[in-house]
Amino acid sequence: MTTAEIREKLHDLIDTADDKHVKAVYSIFKDEMAEKYDPWEDEEFVIEMDQRVKDVESGKTKGVSWEEVKRKARLRLATKHKEVGHQADKNKKMDLMKQAASDPLFLADKKEINDDFQAVNTENI
Repeated sequence: MTTAEIREKLHDLIDTADDKHVKAVYSIFKDEMAEKYDPWEDEEFVIEMDQRVKDVESGKTKGVSWEEVKRKARLRLATKHKEVGHQADKNKKMDLMKQAASDPLFLADKKEINDDFQAVNTENI
């Protein structure tokens, strides 16, 4: 039997099977189906991405460079880092905080920066 014939028989089986059998077949393949999710086949995802591209192209939303994203991520990691016992870690955190304080892109989001400073303060740095 060819693969195409097997697929056709499986489709027929699923279309006519009772709930118990449909659930049994689903349980066999559910993990594999989750692993093969392709967001570009998800209509809602594609609509959202199209809108985001339009917003950036129209100037409604300002993009952020990869360097800015990495810097912001490093800052967040530094403020959440719990191992503050080493002086090197403290210095690194303070350097990142000083860098953030002088970066106009970070300053644009004052609440987030204030939260980050508060996290550093609570770690007794």
